[in-house]
Amino acid sequence: MMKIELIETTDSTNAYIKRYVGAEENVIVCAARQTGGKGTKGRSFSSEAGGVYLSALTFYRDFPAKDAFRVMTHAAVAVCRTAEAFGAVPEIKWANDVFVYGKKLSGILIENQVENGRLKYSIVGIGVNACNDLSAVRDVAISLSEACGRKISAEEARGILIENYLREDTFDDYLSYVRFLGREVEIAEGNETYRAQAVQILGDGRLQVKKNGQIRTLSAAEIKLRL
Repeated sequence: MMKIELIETTDSTNAYIKRYVGAEENVIVCAARQTGGKGTKGRSFSSEAGGVYLSALTFYRDFPAKDAFRVMTHAAVAVCRTAEAFGAVPEIKWANDVFVYGKKLSGILIENQVENGRLKYSIVGIGVNACNDLSAVRDVAISLSEACGRKISAEEARGILIENYLREDTFDDYLSYVRFLGREVEIAEGNETYRAQAVQILGDGRLQVKKNGQIRTLSAAEIKLRL
């Protein structure tokens, strides 16, 4: 069982949790709000009261760095299972954003520490919209409360999310929430934009697509995907 710490406010739970790294202690930190929440690629992440803001620090004994994508898939599955627990129908937009009704429900930010080809520890930051005010971004974001038609408190959502984060899952569980495979998608790769059929997601997180009968293998860091 991981230690769980609840705090009222911090700049970022991912930053706050690093105080436990030296002790090599597995811990989950949750904040009621963040003043400097960060998303992927350095973007700011709105973190007002009513959302779930959680970071998990986990140390590993023998975790090959080549399998580090499983850290990300585990977090995404935990969010999807949480949404399902309240009656929502989630889907994962590659690689790890969880959407409901075509709008973003959560964000996930991973920081991995690798030594000698092994993953030493990971810091997994998860933000989930529960009942926070999303009026400024209503065209692109959704809360559990809006998706389910009833108020779902941050405390209620947080408890279910922690339960699901502590559960085991498989890569097939992750793939079961990726609903765009087999469909045509639009891909922006550098200065090139094209349409292709999404074929499969590999175990290392790369996406295979088919364009003009040829298979291309893409990294999430290199492209933008529009469903």
